[in-house]
Amino acid sequence: MVISTNEFRVNEGIRTNEVRVIGANGENVGVISTRQAIQMAHDADLDLVEVAPNSDPPVCRIMDFGKFLYERTKKEKEARRAQVKIEVKEIRLRPKTNSAHRGFKVDDARRWLKAGMKVRTTIRFRGREITYPEIALEDLREIAEELADVSVVEVAPSFEGRTMFMMLAPSLKTKKKAVDKESGAGPRDVVEESTEKAASKKEETVDKTTPKKPKAVVEATPDKPKAAVKAPPKKQESQEKPS
Repeated sequence: MVISTNEFRVNEGIRTNEVRVIGANGENVGVISTRQAIQMAHDADLDLVEVAPNSDPPVCRIMDFGKFLYERTKKEKEARRAQVKIEVKEIRLRPKTNSAHRGFKVDDARRWLKAGMKVRTTIRFRGREITYPEIALEDLREIAEELADVSVVEVAPSFEGRTMFMMLAPSLKTKKKAVDKESGAGPRDVVEESTEKAASKKEETVDKTTPKKPKAVVEATPDKPKAAVKAPPKKQESQEKPS
């Protein structure tokens, strides 16, 4: 969106004789003549911009008008980028649609739901078919059951004129996968990251709950003095006199 300068009255485009002026630094200058306010802006090499034309007198601000437009455009782009756009796809069926053709439609719906889109399923009645709504209701229930792993029923089956419709939205698990795919993180990265977080959390819990055992202090025992080994007494030899 390109902002036009016609949205604001600037400098000589201001038509009133007096304006309330806010200075370049945000100070309140007061009510002065428009010509004097324009001169103040020119002296500061800036512009006089009418920011509140419905006030009495109008409120003008001394600023760099080009910079003001640039910053405003940038903020609007960021706001649009932050908005979440959900695209709605539609599959159309008839009460007499055969199972093979319906299978192709369900496959398309599954692909769209995995991409983060909503799917509106409609069954249109012709002639006397509308007198048998239970057939269409059963078809919608079977479709919801087939897509239960990737979607939730946002709007239950209901009539809208000669059609019965049901709205399916991506499940929270499917939305998360779609976001991870856009951000470049694969399912392996998500599993590894969650495993690492769980392991670290488990270690912290074990450290907090398990009391630490005090280290055993080993005291040095003094060496016992070795017992003196006594030599066995010598046998006294009997001195026998020769007879």
